[in-house]
Amino acid sequence: MIMENRDRRLSEPLRWGRREKTIVAVLLSCVLLIAIGLGAFALTSGSKEPKDCVDITFASTLGAAHIHACGERAKGLCATPDATKEIAETLKQACRRAGYPFE
Repeated sequence: MIMENRDRRLSEPLRWGRREKTIVAVLLSCVLLIAIGLGAFALTSGSKEPKDCVDITFASTLGAAHIHACGERAKGLCATPDATKEIAETLKQACRRAGYPFE
């Protein structure tokens, strides 16, 4: 009969053998190694953008517009701003962060 000793089996806790403990240990080790690898990747990767870059995003007629300039181009953009008053404040902040005077 299928139901024999059902009460006894259900009342006893599950027993973990060597095989089950080994499998759980291997899986936890893999998860830990993957987490360490992802953490190392996150800490060592990323954008290596120079400090002298001007990068702004602003509203435009067809959606968002993006201006990105580094070095001499950024210096020229900040020195002779032909920006409208909608983006002038954003450009001014970006120029100050990059260390260029906004005139």
